[in-house]
Amino acid sequence: MTDLPRLSAAQAAARLGVKPESLYAYVSRGLLSRERDASGSSFDPLEVEAFALRRRRVLPRGVEPSGGGMPLMVLDTSLAHIEDDELFYRDRSVARLAHESSFEEVVRWLWDAPVLRAPDAADLEVARRAVATLADAATPLDRLSVAVTAFASTDPLRDDATTAQLTRVGARLLTGLPPALAPAAAPEAAVAGTLWRALGGRDTDDGPRLLDAALILVIDHDLAVSTLAARVAASARASGYAIVTAALGAFDAPLHGQASREAARMLRSIRSGDAPATAIARAVRDGGRGIPGFGQPLYAGADMRAVVLQEMLRGVRGGDEIADVMDATAAEVARHAATRPNLDLALAALELWGDLDEDAGAVVFAIGRLAGWITHAVDEYAQKPMRLRPRGRYVGPPAAE
Repeated sequence: MTDLPRLSAAQAAARLGVKPESLYAYVSRGLLSRERDASGSSFDPLEVEAFALRRRRVLPRGVEPSGGGMPLMVLDTSLAHIEDDELFYRDRSVARLAHESSFEEVVRWLWDAPVLRAPDAADLEVARRAVATLADAATPLDRLSVAVTAFASTDPLRDDATTAQLTRVGARLLTGLPPALAPAAAPEAAVAGTLWRALGGRDTDDGPRLLDAALILVIDHDLAVSTLAARVAASARASGYAIVTAALGAFDAPLHGQASREAARMLRSIRSGDAPATAIARAVRDGGRGIPGFGQPLYAGADMRAVVLQEMLRGVRGGDEIADVMDATAAEVARHAATRPNLDLALAALELWGDLDEDAGAVVFAIGRLAGWITHAVDEYAQKPMRLRPRGRYVGPPAAE
C-alpha cells in the first residue's frame, strides 16, 4: 500500500490555526496521533482534517451559518434561499431550472428583461485586443477582469446609475465575455455554447447543455463575499461594470472562486491512477485549506448543486467515469471526516469530463455568478445609498501623551 504524504508539525498547526504548543497538547491528550523519525514529528493529513472539522465552533442559538465565517450583518435578500437542503431562486427550484431551462431564460426571468442584448462587434474586438495584450501567465480570471474594463471603456452610458442600465450592462457582459475569451470563434446564440468553445471544450452536444446547467446552478447562493462586494459597490451607486469588477476582486480568491482549481488537480490525480487516499492527503498537505471540493455549511446534508451536476454527468457519454471518481473520493473522505462534496468538486468534475482548460471551473462560476451580482445590484439600487458603510471601532494602542 502506498504511504500517504504526511504533514509536518508546522503544516498541521497551520491547518488547525494553532501554535505548535497547542498541537502537541492535542497529541498528549490523545486527540491526535503522530509519528516521529530523524526529521521530526509528522501527522496523518486526513486525521488532521477530521479533527479540524470537529473543532468548528458551534454558533449561538439563532445565528445562521454564513460560509463558515463570522457574520458581520444580516441583509434581506429576495433571490436565493435554502429550504430543507433544496436551493431556490425566489419561488422556483434551482434543480428543476437546471434540468428544464436555459441560462438565458433564467436570467431574463430574474432581471425581468425580454432580451439580452450583446455588445457591438467593434466593442467585442476592443475587448479581444485588450485580453490579447496580457502575458501568458495571466489567469482566466485576469482575462475576465480586463475584458470587463474594456467593455466599460466603449460604453458611453457606463455611469448612468439606473436599474435599467444595470441589466443592460449585465447582458452586455454575459454575452460579450465568453467570445472575448475566444478570439478565433464567432459568438453563438447561447452563452453556454460560446463559453464551452472558449474554454477548449471537446466537440460534443452534451457539453454546452451541461455547462448551461452549471451556469444556472451558480447564479446565487446566500451572500458570498463576492456578492457582498457587489452590493457594497451598488450601495455607493457604482456602475454595472464597477460592481462586477468589485465582485471579481473578492471572487478571485482560493477560498471562493478559485476553489475548484485544487479540486480538479485532486480528481485528475485519482483519474490517472493514484489511490484516492493518496491524492486527498496530498491535496490537504499542499493546499493547507482542508479537503478541496468538500464542505458547505449551509446544508445539513449534501450540497444540492453538486448532486444535480453529478446526476447530469451520469446521463452523458463518458460521464459515469468522472462521476465514479467523485464517488470514490467522497467515500474515502467519509472514512475520515463528516463532510460531503460541494459545488467546487462538481465544477472540477465538469472540467475533467469536458477536457476544458485549467481553471475553467472558476470561469464558469464567475460568468454564472455575474447574473446574480447584477440581480443583487438591482435590489441594492432600491435601497438607501451608502447604507452598507459600517463604522469602525478603534482597538489599537492609545494616543501618545
